[in-house]
Amino acid sequence: MIFLLVIIYLAFISLGLPDSLLGTAWPTIYTKFGVQLSFAGVLSFTVSLGTIISSFFSAKIINRFKTGLTTALSVCLTAIALIGISFSVNFWMMWIFCIPLGLGAGSVDAALNNYVALNFKAKHMNWLHCFWGVGVTISPLIMYFWLNKNSWQLGYLTVGLIQTVLVIVLFLSLPVWKKGDRLQLQTEQDKIKSSKSISLKEIIRIKGAKPILLAFFCYCALEITTGLWGNSYLVISRGVEVKTAASWVSIYYFGITLGRLISGFLTARINNKNLIRIGQILIVIGIVLLFVPYIDIFLCIGFFIIGLGCAPIYPSIIHSTPDNFGADISQSIMGIQMACAYIGSTFVPPLFGLIGEYISMSLLPVFLLLLCIIMIIMVEFVNRAKKSSKTVSLK
Repeated sequence: MIFLLVIIYLAFISLGLPDSLLGTAWPTIYTKFGVQLSFAGVLSFTVSLGTIISSFFSAKIINRFKTGLTTALSVCLTAIALIGISFSVNFWMMWIFCIPLGLGAGSVDAALNNYVALNFKAKHMNWLHCFWGVGVTISPLIMYFWLNKNSWQLGYLTVGLIQTVLVIVLFLSLPVWKKGDRLQLQTEQDKIKSSKSISLKEIIRIKGAKPILLAFFCYCALEITTGLWGNSYLVISRGVEVKTAASWVSIYYFGITLGRLISGFLTARINNKNLIRIGQILIVIGIVLLFVPYIDIFLCIGFFIIGLGCAPIYPSIIHSTPDNFGADISQSIMGIQMACAYIGSTFVPPLFGLIGEYISMSLLPVFLLLLCIIMIIMVEFVNRAKKSSKTVSLK
């Protein structure tokens, strides 16, 4: 099981690698392609929509191909897409390759999250997403290196080749996955013998479901909007040099990575509910630092602190699902939570792209603060409304 866990960590690195490339390179790409600034939202929307579609069919895909082969094929699809983007000569060619990039992410994300939530402790969920953070931290640095050589295409190509190496590792590890699938089947049969599938209408009626789904929506919208538009905000609104801005946004992702590494150790002493609260406080502090004028170093520190704050929220909510709602319906709740996450990351970043283009990119901190406030209210509503309940509270 330990070796299989290492393979899962590697798979999550591959999930993170493509996620921060677009936001880092876009200030250079949109001028080269001669399109509007907000067109990054079209690409982000396409990737997220593909992820939603593949997530929707993930159960059928995993049942057909099993977790290991699904993971290997999904990473292979993203590798092909990234290499294709590196050869794109216009916006529409890049957009076409964003379709397989999104389709490659959804099934593996849902499968691995549920597998770890059911079979491993909270620290492993945090560390799993820490390895996603490793991916999103490395890729802006790779892009920064190639931007210094005036070639965003080679940035995408490099990440695509790294993905290709991971694909080879994943295919070679398929025998280990087969053993893991048998163990997983036995574990799930023991843990959720009375598991049942419930409809969206039934889920919505569960006390505490609606606010936690909205909180999850706001969190994912905040995380993706920060990563996609942080670079453009620094360059356009604050006058930071393009290459410097790329490295600072990488620090945002490093904050997420470091925060999830630390959170994994903190789970032994701090419960999920308080880890989420700490994360929310840090996000507010980081956003406030973005309002400070003239002193650029506060921008760098602000993005880092926002990353630290984001770190424990996603894995803590995910890992709490079986305890909050019961193991028998955790898979159904998990699917809806993931859907809310993808909806937030699909529609909100393009919305801010339009705000940034037609009103002002300087509104990014205000936009992020609004999302954070809604998230805080919703989480606290769940905690207080369900305080006396045995389940359906962020324990």
